[in-house]
Amino acid sequence: MITVDKNLCPQNHKCPAIRVCPVNAISQNNYELPQIDQDKCIKCAKCIKFCPMGAIQQK
Repeated sequence: MITVDKNLCPQNHKCPAIRVCPVNAISQNNYELPQIDQDKCIKCAKCIKFCPMGAIQQK
């Protein structure tokens, strides 16, 4: 399961990892904590590698 750690995500900008997800499994309402749609997610880990804050993690 891929999740977003709210303690590491600054939530003050549009999540840059949204654009690297090949299946559009990441969504964000304004600058709120990004959400990962586990049903869409193929666990490719591109978002994990791309997140500059290390907030997107695989558990």
